[in-house]
Amino acid sequence: MAELATIARPYAEALYQACADAQGGADLGSATAWVDELAAIAANPELRQLADNPKVTAEQVFELIAGVVRSPLPDLGRNFLRTVVDNGRVQVLPEIATQFRALVNQQNGSSDAIVYSAYPIDEAALSGLRDALERRFGRRLNLSVQADESLIGGVRVVVGDEVLDTSVRARLEQMKAALVA
Repeated sequence: MAELATIARPYAEALYQACADAQGGADLGSATAWVDELAAIAANPELRQLADNPKVTAEQVFELIAGVVRSPLPDLGRNFLRTVVDNGRVQVLPEIATQFRALVNQQNGSSDAIVYSAYPIDEAALSGLRDALERRFGRRLNLSVQADESLIGGVRVVVGDEVLDTSVRARLEQMKAALVA
């Protein structure tokens, strides 16, 4: 949605700049964690409905979100959240988090990657997979794993707009296309 991206960009850039300025950029790693948590909270449809209710004040929305966060927000995080809530932009928090993470990744020379697997992947296998994927994509990757039983076996990896699909389901689809052709 282009409109949300346009609204989120100045917030993400300002937050990135504030974190980069604070302690020489040491805040970027911890900021990514709390921004992602705020985005997850803001993605809740019930919270969005509450935030859109004219009878609920911005202070009440702020206190609710700040109270739900697992660890206490730093001053920078509280100021950021207050600005977003006061401007009525709670629904934009997930897009702000996406753009903020992209800015941090760009600075670090890394990318986010989602690994879809039919079965849970243990740490040793994930480490080996990370090494192979980093060689394949030519950059550092921040892996997250999601279960997808429809793959039957193997993995499907999404890095930005690139997809590497080595799943059994993909191979079956390839065989089906070859047989039908």
